[in-house]
Amino acid sequence: MTSVEQHKIVRELMDYEMRMTREEQEMFDMFRKRDKDDEDLDRISKRKLQELYDRYVVASRPKGNPLDALFGKKD
Repeated sequence: MTSVEQHKIVRELMDYEMRMTREEQEMFDMFRKRDKDDEDLDRISKRKLQELYDRYVVASRPKGNPLDALFGKKD
């Protein structure tokens, strides 16, 4: 994960901070502070940040176009 990707992930996760558990919020606050200071994350922190991203941002995105079901388009 590059620093640009790290900035993007932290920025996108800010919208989902209220849905996180208390433990996840504390961990995210640490990531946000380290990102603000332009520190690179270690391997374990990158994995945890990616897990948060997958759990909140990726999971909330629609899997397909909702209009496909309306117009009867088959996959």
